[in-house]
Amino acid sequence: MKEKRSLIRIVRTDDGSCRFDPTGKMNGRGAYLCPDPECLKKAVKSRALERALEVKVGDEVFERLKSEIEGREAGA
Repeated sequence: MKEKRSLIRIVRTDDGSCRFDPTGKMNGRGAYLCPDPECLKKAVKSRALERALEVKVGDEVFERLKSEIEGREAGA
């Protein structure tokens, strides 16, 4: 278990699109991912985010997540 603020949030909005939620306050169904490249690879391979959000997650969302994780690692 990790602290909620240390996780990355992805949201399915009312219009059915998926977005990265840097504030953690956007309306919609949310899913959390740990800020680790291995977690992202595992989530992509197992389609965990798609199952949690009940919608297809686009490549642009995964690219944004990848850059966010890399940015957090560089800052650590």
